[in-house]
Amino acid sequence: MGKTEHWATAMTAGGKKVLDRALPNSEDRLREVYERLGEHGRVLVAVDQPATIGALAVAVAQAMGITVGYLPGLSMRRTDRPDAG
Repeated sequence: MGKTEHWATAMTAGGKKVLDRALPNSEDRLREVYERLGEHGRVLVAVDQPATIGALAVAVAQAMGITVGYLPGLSMRRTDRPDAG
């Protein structure tokens, strides 16, 4: 049941979606993604599993001086159900 990738959705402050795909599992490629996102403004990395699959994304973000947030419980809540909320 373990995840092998982390999905990322990034939006600008104005609400425009600029990224909606799996994050790479490589430090160099994550740096590239974060740098490209930084061209749109301030970057915040929020994860639901910081100690497992999200650990690399968190470590790279912290090394780059990017703010990291943890949203507990997201991995257990399905938002694709009509009754989710």
